[in-house]
Amino acid sequence: MSLKHSKHWSHTHTDYSYRPHNLPLTDNCGKRSIRTFVDFRHTNMPEGLDIKGFPLLCLINLTCVSKVKVVSFLLGLVLTFLIMASYLLMWDRKGLLLSAFPHPFRPVVIMTSATTAEDSLDRGFIDLKTLVKMINSNEQNTSRKVPDKKDVINTDPRFFSVIPRHFLPHIKSPCWYEELSGDIGTDPYKNNRFSLRSKSFKNVCDHMRARFHQNVCDIDGKRFRLRCLPYFYIIGQPKCGTTDLFHRLLMLPELKFNTIKEPHWWTRKRFGYIRFKKGFQERFPIEDYLDLFDLAAINIQVGISGNSSGEHRANEIITGEASASTLWDNQAWSYLHGNEEQTEPPFLAQDFIHAVQPGANIIIMLRDPVERLYSDYLYFTLANKSAEDFHQKVVECVQLFQSCLSERSLRSCVYNTSLFNAMPVRLTLGMYFVFVLDWLTIFQREQILVLRLEDYAANLRKTLKTVLDFLGVGPLSEQVETSLTKRPMSNTRRAKDRVLGPMLPATRNLLSQFYQPFNSKLASILNKKAFLWSYS
Repeated sequence: MSLKHSKHWSHTHTDYSYRPHNLPLTDNCGKRSIRTFVDFRHTNMPEGLDIKGFPLLCLINLTCVSKVKVVSFLLGLVLTFLIMASYLLMWDRKGLLLSAFPHPFRPVVIMTSATTAEDSLDRGFIDLKTLVKMINSNEQNTSRKVPDKKDVINTDPRFFSVIPRHFLPHIKSPCWYEELSGDIGTDPYKNNRFSLRSKSFKNVCDHMRARFHQNVCDIDGKRFRLRCLPYFYIIGQPKCGTTDLFHRLLMLPELKFNTIKEPHWWTRKRFGYIRFKKGFQERFPIEDYLDLFDLAAINIQVGISGNSSGEHRANEIITGEASASTLWDNQAWSYLHGNEEQTEPPFLAQDFIHAVQPGANIIIMLRDPVERLYSDYLYFTLANKSAEDFHQKVVECVQLFQSCLSERSLRSCVYNTSLFNAMPVRLTLGMYFVFVLDWLTIFQREQILVLRLEDYAANLRKTLKTVLDFLGVGPLSEQVETSLTKRPMSNTRRAKDRVLGPMLPATRNLLSQFYQPFNSKLASILNKKAFLWSYS
């Protein structure tokens, strides 16, 4: 299936009715009183005789009228064909004709100068009570069947051949020794695709390359290098504070991060970039991803090779990554399995992480989904932003989701790539409980820490302590703790976006009611009422 980008569109209806009997037949016929049927009273008149100045041909012959009727009929067919073709082309550009997305789209409310946000809700375009009932009735369909590990491995046997089943004991990070082959002088980072696209990581590679041979160890006459996976993953959601948490954790002496916050490898880069005609190209191999954590591996190897204090330090070194797409983005499977009759992704990112690293630690940062969506809109929309425009896009998204839900299960709509691409704002990313529940089907509850951005902002010191306890890091020195808490917030709202002000009250009301059943389910599975985000 080809990747299609969504574009905003609306239905425009024009009355193309036509009436041939009201059209002028010829210039002369339009000026005179004529007969439209054969008049047998004049059958004996000689050919070419005029009656009241009108040619006899138009009186006794149907040719004049018939030609106009035929032309009018053909013109109507052509107009009808052009109208249908224009709609089909618009739908094809949105990727809807080529996707397994059977439900029809409802008319979209387009805001004009004479249309207010309140009017668009009052006109009954969205029946919120019915929609909430539909969401609640679909809750029983949210459980997924976890695929067999053998099926997961069979999707990419080479990937699973690179990572061993067991990691080194007595080391906190998931590390192992990888045997080297070939010339040790060969540049190990020469073809790393991350270094080709990131100047900061290229500099790290230059640093590691210079001391690479110093950290190669000999075991039974063979040469090995230490490899590591992340000890923990900050997996989402976007605009929920993951960037700020990432940069604060970078300040800890025990943490050795890669310089790329969001490699997006588990959800995107391992499949490659999507080219419209050639499909997936430039896949990032597992080795490129592991290179991101070589800085931690080098520090651990130095500690192992040193004295006892160094060995203890090596035991405590950990690393991690913070791709905010890991929680929700499984769209690549829709393209890989586009010709199959599947309404949901056959595999999710967590299936692969768990298959190679069942003891991984997962951190999820969430936020009031209403505020998250508005922040997401302001951050990713480049031009023509306004509270009215946001409202229009929200109404369109809710209509699209309701239309999908009338035909499919809740999980199917949440993971539907065509629906996601058709939405002008990322409404489904706020349906947290579907994603969190899917992670809880494969990882143990104690392996997943779910935080609220509101708590993080209100009491940074307390929330950071919760994170460090979860990671088994600390206690911190007073100096480090002060540095962590005094650091300015990262990735805050841009000044030009702040002047736009808050969303419209009607938009907030619509989104609050829409997300309420999702929040209730999330609070239930996490057993924390704070995730209700009770709205005033």
